[in-house]
Amino acid sequence: MASLWSSREQGMFHSQKERLLETVRVWKTEKRKKMSILCVVVSTFSPMQLFLVKVKVDRGEQYKEAYRWPLAELKRVDGKTLDEASLDFDLHLNKVYKWTTSSIDEKKTFIRCLWKLSHRYLAGSIAFENVPSCAAEGRQRPPKAQKDPAEPESQEELSMYQEMTPKEAADVLKLMEEYEPLVNNSVAFAEQLSNDLHVLDEANLRAIISSEKQVTQLMSNIDEALSEVARVEETLQIYDELLGSVKQQMDHIHRENSLLHRIVSNQTRLMDEILFLTTHLNLSREHCDALSQADLSSPSRVKACIAAAEALSLCMNTQIHPGYRKLQSVAEQLIMFETLKQNFESSFISHITNIFELQGNAQVPALAQPIDKPSAPSHALHHEELVPYTPLMAWLRNANPVLFCDLPKVYAQNLSRLYDREIKAFFEQAETSLLGRRKGSLQESLEKPMAMGSRQQFRWSLPGSREGQEHTSDKGNIIMQILEQVLRELQPICTTEQQFIEKFFQLSHDAADLETSATKGEKSTASPEDPPCTKPRSQLEEPTTRLLSEIFSCLEPELRGFLDICNKIHPFGCLQVLVSLNDSIFEMWDSSSALPSSFLNTILGNMLLLAKNSFNKCIGTLCKEIEETRMPSKLKGGILPSVSRFEEFVTFSEEVFRTAQRRGELDKAHLRLASSVFSSINSLSSANLKVNTDMVMMENFHHIHCFLCQKMIHCLEDKKIEAKQRYSEHMKKYVITYLGQPLEKLNNFFEGVKARVAQGVKEEEVSFQLAYSKQELRKVIDKYPGKEVKRALETLYRKIHKDLSPEENLLPVVWHAMEQELIHQYQEFEELIQRCYTGSGIAMDFTVEDLLSYFSSITLSSM
Repeated sequence: MASLWSSREQGMFHSQKERLLETVRVWKTEKRKKMSILCVVVSTFSPMQLFLVKVKVDRGEQYKEAYRWPLAELKRVDGKTLDEASLDFDLHLNKVYKWTTSSIDEKKTFIRCLWKLSHRYLAGSIAFENVPSCAAEGRQRPPKAQKDPAEPESQEELSMYQEMTPKEAADVLKLMEEYEPLVNNSVAFAEQLSNDLHVLDEANLRAIISSEKQVTQLMSNIDEALSEVARVEETLQIYDELLGSVKQQMDHIHRENSLLHRIVSNQTRLMDEILFLTTHLNLSREHCDALSQADLSSPSRVKACIAAAEALSLCMNTQIHPGYRKLQSVAEQLIMFETLKQNFESSFISHITNIFELQGNAQVPALAQPIDKPSAPSHALHHEELVPYTPLMAWLRNANPVLFCDLPKVYAQNLSRLYDREIKAFFEQAETSLLGRRKGSLQESLEKPMAMGSRQQFRWSLPGSREGQEHTSDKGNIIMQILEQVLRELQPICTTEQQFIEKFFQLSHDAADLETSATKGEKSTASPEDPPCTKPRSQLEEPTTRLLSEIFSCLEPELRGFLDICNKIHPFGCLQVLVSLNDSIFEMWDSSSALPSSFLNTILGNMLLLAKNSFNKCIGTLCKEIEETRMPSKLKGGILPSVSRFEEFVTFSEEVFRTAQRRGELDKAHLRLASSVFSSINSLSSANLKVNTDMVMMENFHHIHCFLCQKMIHCLEDKKIEAKQRYSEHMKKYVITYLGQPLEKLNNFFEGVKARVAQGVKEEEVSFQLAYSKQELRKVIDKYPGKEVKRALETLYRKIHKDLSPEENLLPVVWHAMEQELIHQYQEFEELIQRCYTGSGIAMDFTVEDLLSYFSSITLSSM
């Protein structure tokens, strides 16, 4: 059992400087369900003490000490019966404990340990009843020696002889070497040994006879020694009896001394506790007076109240034993602390609430700044008035969180009235600055049909109108300047107020961890094109944001109304609003003074979403109008209105986005408008126009290509290439359409020749066809002499010059393409004559050189 308890002993008894002597597993008689372990332990320090310990075993194999008795209190051990088969025994301590062991060996071992300790350390003070003496003393009965009658007598004879030791064997060998010559003669050797033995016997007898007196003397000395030993034993017995009483007295002295030590220790601990209570539960008279009066009228008295409140918190937060609270003096002191705290809380809350109400009822100062520079008032003086009370706010937050939670609401309710008046006045000044520079009244600007769902067209200022361009540019610059000034003025107001309430109301401590993790998550997942604070409002619902939302309750509606005015006074006002909001958000994000999740960023993010929606609606309406524009039947060519609108929008938007940090929305708008313009131009193919459709499409695609080459917009590179391809395609169609007019009959004749060849007629047999004979060819060629061809080309030049618009200057290009195509057609005619009319000697009346000279002379004559 000791080996089983070696690990338990180290964990349970070594920590108390005790050593385990013996254990026994027991349970109460007739109650075997709850098993316990009785342990006999001895202290390792002086004076040595013996204990009897009862250990309980829990369900989780956890051992816990249940009871502990000094072994000196054990009066009697009852083995119940002298029969060794009994497992029950009783221990008489303060009462009789009846236990049953699990085995007889454990019972005998445990009782033997108690018997030894009683006789060694307790002078046999413990009485043992019904315990066998052999079990108590640890002796075993010797077994009866019986002789087996069947054992042969030879075994007794053999047991008389013993094996020689190595020394005896060496002596025998030495003797045999000494008498080696005689060893060879065994008879002589035996006689020699017999003689030597007789000599030795004789010498021994003589020695015994001579030492008889010495033996007698030795025996008498032994008798005297035995008598002396008996006398010494009697003396030691007397001393042992005397020392037994002394030992009991010394043990009593040790016990008395340990009690004295315990009394001194208790007195020392009591004095330490009294000093601790008197030191930590003592509030000075000055602090009590400061808390009772609660005078916060001057900075010095505010500091005194702060010191007194901190001292009161130290006293009330002192950790004391629950039993000390039952002491009358301690209870009275704690009641006094609670009374002072409640009175000071009421006075401080009343004082700070009055300050909030005075600040909320303050008058808005008159705005004396120039109209072109709207400026918002500062709250620095209001914040400076409240900053000295920050330590008291922190104290109240820790002392009474329930009362503290109402103060931010009271502050927001009062300051929101002041901010409402100031923000409305600020935006009125901004609207006056914005509308004061315009020609016309505000009513006229607001009555313009700017609804995004309306089908009414905008009044566009065409690029050719210099006055319209100047007026549009002037209005755009004013909107940008005023809007940027408004956003710059709002940033310090919101940022300063946010920093103040976080410090004053200790709001940053609650959301610091959440804000840090959210910022990391945004930086790791946000795309470069997205502004940093366009996430939903619900993700920023923290105490600071909720409080600022109540304080600046009118900021978002007023800002939305101001942005609506900016959108209405200019056809493309949504562009300036989008750029200004984007730049403001990125500027605040990069600024070290602005918080990444500030309240203003949240509002601007919401406004940015509205601005994007307005911009997308504007682009959608513009694309729809461009696609649904009906071309007049009397259209005489030139640049279409949809192309002019696209050019005006791109020019204006590029000027607005010239310094913008983000242009993803603009690139998408450019692509949508370009696609709509291309679709509008393509719709001309189905229109019933009096002019050539290919000519109109050629001019417009050429105009778009030149415009995009001039602007060099990266997102429209594909559209620029497509415009060039479409321009080339329609110019080729236009040239081919008009090319047949100068040589119409000749062109029709050779078209028929190519058709016959395509149908399977051999080239050398085409001349035998009646309609395409040599005579018919000569008749057609005779109708187009050189002068007639030149006259037809002059007529064609005048018609092309009349059709093409002078703005695009496409006449030289088209005339050169006409020249190249006519020369190619002439060469094709010559080749057909050579293949189908071989040997006929038929040739046209003019040559390639003549055609070149005709085109050159016509070009020179028109200059």
